[in-house]
Amino acid sequence: MNSKPKKSARSFALAALLGAAAVLPAFAVWKVADRLPALGSFQLEGAVPALAGRVTLVDFWASWCGPCKHSFPELDKLQKTYGERGLTIVAVSVDEKGEAMDKFLKEHPVTFSTVRDASQKLVTAAGVESMPTSFLVDRKGVIRFAHMGFRGAESVKQLQQEIEQLLVEK
Repeated sequence: MNSKPKKSARSFALAALLGAAAVLPAFAVWKVADRLPALGSFQLEGAVPALAGRVTLVDFWASWCGPCKHSFPELDKLQKTYGERGLTIVAVSVDEKGEAMDKFLKEHPVTFSTVRDASQKLVTAAGVESMPTSFLVDRKGVIRFAHMGFRGAESVKQLQQEIEQLLVEK
């Protein structure tokens, strides 16, 4: 079960009002084999860790997302298991209010980096339409896997296999 971001409906309504040609080019959807853009260029609130040479999982989430409540503890386990071998997880909150993100993080504490996309620039550039959505990036900065939603043990197993694969690549 996936939750839809609140901004998405407004963005599509705006596209309809302004004409698709005027708005849709701004929706550059990230795809497997694309290079991950420099996250620091998107005016995120919070510190983006150094990602060069690391396997990176960029996870888009929101405090109102039910599946995110279940994915966060699992992502934290992945960070603890693979962090020393080269994995960095960056969780990007799309919450409009920082207080909502802070409350969620108090209830679901994690050891990986969390930032907030208050301006909605990164989530728009990625083309994310449901929460959670994640992108697994290799050490060279190339998106290798994309995941929409979280399906418990099935998602964890798949992420473990993909992370292991990318960690052994040079």
